[in-house]
Amino acid sequence: MRKTPLVPGHYYHLYNRGVDRGKIFFQRKNWMFFLERFRLYCLPTYASVIAYCLMPTHYHFLILIHTVGFGEKVMQPFGISYTKALNTQQKRVGPLFQGPFQAVLVDSDAYLLQLTRYIHLNPVSAGHVARPEEWEFSSYRDYVGMRAGTLPQADAILGMFPDRAEYRAFVEAQTRDYSPISHLLFD
Repeated sequence: MRKTPLVPGHYYHLYNRGVDRGKIFFQRKNWMFFLERFRLYCLPTYASVIAYCLMPTHYHFLILIHTVGFGEKVMQPFGISYTKALNTQQKRVGPLFQGPFQAVLVDSDAYLLQLTRYIHLNPVSAGHVARPEEWEFSSYRDYVGMRAGTLPQADAILGMFPDRAEYRAFVEAQTRDYSPISHLLFD
């Protein structure tokens, strides 16, 4: 049984990283395949993706669970499928991820907002880009109107702001002080 049960109608921060903090993406097509495969296993029946960010060594998803059994019916087969495909392509064997995916219940609107900002700023914080819109494999571009993606369902977050520009200002105003929610985040 999971440490954190996944209950329909609730938001969760899902994340995982590569074994020994190693890469989980090696070519652009890996990133695309990961998102396509996640969409196939997850949407629309099991969950809605609210925000996401794929990093070279890990991933973050903020999701809203719709049905019971998300871990067993979605995340386990998804992780196995992606690992098998990547192992075949890279001519490697063994696990890709350090263990089962982690899930943290998002229990307040304040945490929900801070978490989207944390997810969208992840590539900036890691030094991969200077601005969040420069990172292709994140839902940030969809949030600020730079891309008309169909994966993130951003209405729950964008509805808390007068317009997309205000959300952008909220993200960009971050001082990188995550101390109020640091115990809930993934290093």
